[in-house]
Amino acid sequence: MPERLQEILRQHEGGEANLLRLLHAVQEALGYIPREAIPLIAEALNLSRAEVHGVITFYHDFRAAPAGRRTARVCRGEACQSMGGEGVAAEVLARLGLEWGETSADGALTVDAVYCLGLCAVAPAALIDGEPLGKINAERLEAALVGPS
Repeated sequence: MPERLQEILRQHEGGEANLLRLLHAVQEALGYIPREAIPLIAEALNLSRAEVHGVITFYHDFRAAPAGRRTARVCRGEACQSMGGEGVAAEVLARLGLEWGETSADGALTVDAVYCLGLCAVAPAALIDGEPLGKINAERLEAALVGPS
């Protein structure tokens, strides 16, 4: 593991209350949480590997693999669904040849599903590289995804 991971582990030792902070720190430093880091994190916090893995897979913010250079988080919550978001997303994913959670072969783009962005008033909505985009349609979403980074 990189030296940076060891430093993060030392900063967050001492109990499960530090797990979320530690996971966020690892992901911020490395861009994702490597599988090889799970046993080290578990040992540092006196947790089981299953507990650490469960938290990583439960929360949408954590990644087990590197994300693309650009990221899109498309809302699949009820408000966005009711405004046609599922169809918009399905059309754009098909055009891009991606499934939810996948990264394009060239590493340019990762598209993730989320279940609320808090942008219900402008549904359907997405976050493109952390920037909100509301009232999306297929053309607007695709343009935002393949446009300049």
